[in-house]
Order: sequence, then C-alpha cells, then structure tokens
Amino acid sequence: MTTLDASRPLAAPLAPGAAPFTPEEADRLARRLGGPVFRPGDDGYDAERSGFQAGHRHRPALIAGAADAGDVAAAVAFARAHRLPVAVQATGHGLSTATDGGLLISTRRMSGVTVDPATRTARVGAGAVWSQVVEAAAPYGLAPLNGSSPGVGVVSYTLGGGVGLLARTYGFAADHVRALDLVTADARRVRVTAASDPALFQGLLGGGHGLGVVTGMEFGLVPVARLYGGQLVFGADRIDEALAAYLRWTATVPDTLTSSLALIAYPDLPQLPAPLRGRHLLQIRIAFTGSAEEGARLVAPLRAIGPAVSDDLREMPYAESATIHRDPADPHAYNGDNALLRGVDAAALRRVAALTGPAAPVMVVVQLNHLGGALAAGPDGTGGATGVGHRDARFALRVLSPLAAGGDGDGLAAVRAVHAAALAEVAPWRLGRSVNFLLGEQRARSDAAEVARSTHGPGAWHRRAALKAAHDPENVFRFHPYDGGPEADGTGTAG
Repeated sequence: MTTLDASRPLAAPLAPGAAPFTPEEADRLARRLGGPVFRPGDDGYDAERSGFQAGHRHRPALIAGAADAGDVAAAVAFARAHRLPVAVQATGHGLSTATDGGLLISTRRMSGVTVDPATRTARVGAGAVWSQVVEAAAPYGLAPLNGSSPGVGVVSYTLGGGVGLLARTYGFAADHVRALDLVTADARRVRVTAASDPALFQGLLGGGHGLGVVTGMEFGLVPVARLYGGQLVFGADRIDEALAAYLRWTATVPDTLTSSLALIAYPDLPQLPAPLRGRHLLQIRIAFTGSAEEGARLVAPLRAIGPAVSDDLREMPYAESATIHRDPADPHAYNGDNALLRGVDAAALRRVAALTGPAAPVMVVVQLNHLGGALAAGPDGTGGATGVGHRDARFALRVLSPLAAGGDGDGLAAVRAVHAAALAEVAPWRLGRSVNFLLGEQRARSDAAEVARSTHGPGAWHRRAALKAAHDPENVFRFHPYDGGPEADGTGTAG
C-alpha cells in the first residue's frame, strides 16, 4: 500500500504532457483498477476526457476510468502519493474548470440504478444519468426530482442543489438525499448521512464540490406518475406583453405548478426546422402535478396573451417529461451565467430581451425560472437541512450561448460581454448565483473568486471554507471554482 506523506503540499497543476510519475507506476495503477487508465496519446484518451460540454476539455496527465468506488479510492491514493490534483467527470455537462496536468477520475462506468418502491428510494452510482432513474421509477408511479435534460448526471446535478421540473412542489433534489458514499481526500471510503456527520452532509448538498468524490447516492422519490405540461410559444410581436403577463401570473399560481420562460432568437440557418429559422420566440414551459382540467384553468391567462405560434400543453406520463424543455441531446460548446433574484419587473426583462435578441452580436438563450414554494421551505420547513444557497430567491435568470469549437478567444469574450450586460439589467434584485447554472470554463474569469462566493451567503461561505480546510487541507480536489476561485478550486462529481 502506498504511504501518503500528508506533510507535503500538493504541487501546482502541471503543464499538459508533464507527469510526476513513471510509466511503470501508471501501469501498476492500471493493473490495480477494474477500469481503464489512459495517458496522453493513448487510444481512448481523447474520448474519455470529452463530455457533453464540447467548449472546454480536460487535459490531464492521467485518466482513471473508475469501475467502482474501490477504483476511485485507489486513484485518489495514487494522486496523493504523486502530488497530483484531482478532478472528476461523469457526463461533462457542467464542466467549470478544466483539469490541466492533474488526474481525472471518469465515473461514467459507475452507472448502476436501483429503485425500492416500498421505501420510495433510488440508489445510483456516480455515473448514472436522469433518464435511467426516470425509466426505473416510472413502473411504480414514482418520479425523481430530475431536471429538464435527461442526459445530465444525477450526482453532480444534486450536489449543486438541483432545480427540476417539480421544484416548486417538492423542492431541490438535494433536499431528498438520504445518504452519500464518499471517497475522502485521504482515500477513505465513508458513508455520510444527516445523522452520521450533519455538517459534512449539509456541506456536500447544495454546492458540495471540493470535499471528496461522491461515488453513490441514495435519495427519495415522489409519487408522480403523470403531469399536465408542455410549451406555449409566442412570436416576437407578443414578447413584451408575454413578459408582463408571465410575471403577473407567477404571483397567482399554486406550488403544484413549476414553470419557466425562455427567449431564443434563432439564427436563419438551413439546419434548423423551418418554424424556428430566423425567429425570435418566447417559450413558456409548464409542469403541473394536478389534473388536466385544473391545469387548463391555470394557464388560461397565458393563452389569453394572444395567438400562439404553438401550444402543446397536454396530460402526459412523467416518463415523457423531457419533451417539455426539449433540451439538445448532442454534445456542443457553450458558456452560461445566471442571477438568482428576489424579484424582477417587466421593464427589466424587456431590456434583457432587447440585449439578447436578433440584434445581439452572439446568440443567447435566456431562461427565467419561477422559484419559491418548496424551494424556499426546505425539507425541514426551515430551509436549513441542506447547504443550498439563496433559498429566498423568487426567480433565476439564466443566459447561455453556443460557442465555436475550443470555447475561447474572441468568441468567448463576446459571449461574456453580452451575458454581463443582460445580467446587469437585473442587478437591483440580485441575491447571487446558482451553482447548477454556471456553465463553462470559470477559472479564466477575472471575477472567478467573486463568482464562487456569490453561490452562497457570507455565513454559509465561511462554513464551507471551514469544511474544506477540515476535509481537504491539501486541496486535492481543486478543479472547481466554487471553493474560493482559482486559488482554491475543488471538485465533486462534475456532471
């Protein structure tokens, strides 16, 4: 067994191709693991380091393709012995800081899902995606608190909080977690619950990156077999009216209705469907757990806005819930930012629409999520059982733009400039940011430390810093910006 010297601080991230270990040592690790090990130049290295986020890719000195929690522990022990910083990737949707010269643990092979209908619980491995859980739970009339994209990793999404299709009814996905299997910075395997270690349990959930590698998760399911949902889509001539109507409407709906609004100025490209090509559209997405009749009554004020481009609101099995948002399934390059808001007015949203519409220098997808309800209350009714930040937010405003392959240079600068201008319009209501909606390479930002601190309030930030110091004093898990910016950035299971 390798002896770890805790007195040696970890080295700074290495340049691509550099390695403080010999080929023989890497071969010994490979023989120990059930999954594969890749070095730069190996067949499969590029595929293993790639994820859904194609704008930025990890460039590690070594990749451990973990088959189980034992492989994860062995990889962390190897990294400690050779002073390699560690990052983790499952599906690669939310890559935030690319691993240069360190060790990347790929958990995509750890994709097991089991459902216990008697206790309404699911247990997943670190590489499981939401479509697997939805499919496994549906035969029992149960549903997880998944997000809009079925291909997102369960663990990473939940560690960030998880604002999903049923969020106002049941709260954050993190609120329903019962146990976490964790590999710590000193390569120990532990099970963490609210009873066994309440501070660590709270710290992991709601932004728990940088405290270890979550290899498995157990969480509660909810009794939802069907929804009334879909999209109402309006053209450019109705955008101003629809923004004001949507804000008024959100003040009246029950907690059983979760919705979002999106603004998209589609480019005039031949590969797009004809109904979208070159149009500036406003989409209102609905997920209601009540009856179809009641759902139709609730959305009547939205239908009254005027003639819609399309209206596919209907009753559906929960297994079809991915059709509500219709998120893209193919990997692509993108960058995104967000603001959690205590409120907002229609005038500000109209300015955001103008800044991100057809006249914008880059394409921007704007989404306004209606929050509140169970998101504010938390699992214990106080909002304090998990470490999710800014529970009092009423809305989340998200901006996302596609990037050219590579995701850097002038294109990224232009995207960030438009995003900053749009988010500046809602500055009077801004509380902070959501961990889940920070999408893209964050370390290179000039305001990376401020971005990190904006995900939690000052008290929570100091508690997280204390947990980081206690559980990862050498900053083994440093490739994530939410634990102090580029000088102290760790990771959980990057989704």
